[in-house]
Amino acid sequence: MPSLLRPRAAFALCWMALICLVCGWGMSGALELDSHKLESLAASRYGAKGAERVASWLQLLQEDRDMAEPDKLASVNDFWNRRVMQAEDQVVWGVPDYWATPLEALGKGAGDCEDYVIGKYFSLIKLGVPTSKLRFVYVRARVGGPESTEQVAHMVLGYYPAPDAMPLVLDSLVSGILPASQRRDLVPIFSFNADGVYVDGKQAAPVDRIGRWRNLLQRMEREGIRP
Repeated sequence: MPSLLRPRAAFALCWMALICLVCGWGMSGALELDSHKLESLAASRYGAKGAERVASWLQLLQEDRDMAEPDKLASVNDFWNRRVMQAEDQVVWGVPDYWATPLEALGKGAGDCEDYVIGKYFSLIKLGVPTSKLRFVYVRARVGGPESTEQVAHMVLGYYPAPDAMPLVLDSLVSGILPASQRRDLVPIFSFNADGVYVDGKQAAPVDRIGRWRNLLQRMEREGIRP
């Protein structure tokens, strides 16, 4: 069974979106990486295999800079889907809900749906894709085949080539990038980026999750990733 975002995490995601906006994080789209520090930490914390995955990521961010945006999307989506194995936070980190930094996800080589989205989002920002074109999208995903009625909470990354365009979906459960109109197994609930929270009809922001996103950014900065 693939690792999916638990239903209670919907509230955490709402709050994460609001913290992004309050802090003004990601507005410029700039991202600074200390490659030497990242590689050193990967080797000391995660050994040779973790260091190799991080080195491959840094190489991708160098080699793909001049690609057209569709090629950047395909390259980043394929990289994260191949390099990170689906796994629950409880298994990987020993806690029910954990937002991994790109270094942590690649170092462990495992993560759940939000870890894929975080990794892809930061990668595309570093490659020059405007944050206005990217959204974290919280969905209900149908599992068990086309006749199934079972739905689970899940997160994907949406790419909007224009503000009113049909988004493309970058998903950890599907290898190809497809327009949202072709992903009938996904029911969008809300989405967000650095410019705003997009919700149909309701918002939720429990105060007990206020530290999660800030903690993620602080850990990233200590590792050498500075938004």
